[in-house]
Formats: sequence, structure tokens, C-alpha cells
Amino acid sequence: MRLRFGPGVKCFVFLVGATIAGCAPIEPTGGTPVALVNASGQSIGSIRAWQTAGGVTFRIDAIGLPHGIHGIHVHSVGRCDPPDFASAGPHWNPGARKHGMNNPAGPHAGDLPNVEVAANGVLATTVTLPGATLVGGVGVGGAVIDADGAALVIHGQADDYVTDPSGNSGPRIACAVLQPVAEVR
Repeated sequence: MRLRFGPGVKCFVFLVGATIAGCAPIEPTGGTPVALVNASGQSIGSIRAWQTAGGVTFRIDAIGLPHGIHGIHVHSVGRCDPPDFASAGPHWNPGARKHGMNNPAGPHAGDLPNVEVAANGVLATTVTLPGATLVGGVGVGGAVIDADGAALVIHGQADDYVTDPSGNSGPRIACAVLQPVAEVR
């Protein structure tokens, strides 16, 4: 049997009955890893950010986070001073909208979907901020990384996608300063 897969697909092929199992898209690569720190200022992982056709993509790899669903947002200032990361400022919101993907007056440009941390405290996921531009250019209200930078913040609870200003997502528990990088093709 001859199998053909389109570009961008990686498969670990083994047959289960008559079906092919184990195919998954290849994880895109890009962005220089920057440290993700916890409230104690310890590095618990990394974030990579890069421009994609659909917006800005973030790869998050972390350990030691509390199990469960967590809100995650792009904040408007490129600072992550522990313990509360208030230095990261509010959510990136150049359009002066209300918070939440389900809010009729929203969302903020920096609102991302919730992420799920595994029972062992590991978070390994990729999320995309649709329509955004990482640096320069135009996107949803301008570039994510402007003169004072930006930060990616993980919150202690799930975002309810409605409540302004932060979706009742709880305290800021991890933070990474986003830095401009060259696009990887």
C-alpha cells in the first residue's frame, strides 16, 4: 500500500484494522524562546512567538503550573515583575473594546482561548491570536510588540470569555516578556 500525505503532515504510521492512526500536523517552528517565569521569578518554561498567515502564534512549554483550565492573555507592557506581574499592564486592547470572546462589546485584541494544564503540571500547547501582527505593520489595532513591548500572562483560573476586564481569570501566575524576532519560513 502506498500512502501520500500533504505538506506539513507528520505521520507515525501503523494500521489499526483498516484505518491509519497517528497522523498529526507538523508543529510549526519560529520565534526565539523567552523565559516564562512564576510568581517567585523562577523560570518554569518558555514561550515562542512568531507571525503566521492567520495572526500571531504562541508556543507555550511549561512545568509546575496548577492543573486545570487557565486564562491566557497578551498584556500591553513588556515587563514581568514578580510576584503579581502587575508591571505587564492591562490586556493588549488598542481598539478599546470590552473583554471576552463572548462579550458583544469585545474582545480585547489580546484575548486568547483558555489552555489546559495537565495533572502533572505540564503545559505544552500552541495558540494563535487571529488577525494580529507581531511587530511593525498593521493588524488588530497595530503590532503586539510596540515601543514598550508586550507580555504573555497565564492566569490562575479559566477565563469566562465575558466579564470585563479579565474574564474572572484570577491572579497572574506566570509571565513572559515578548521580544521581536525574525520570521522563520
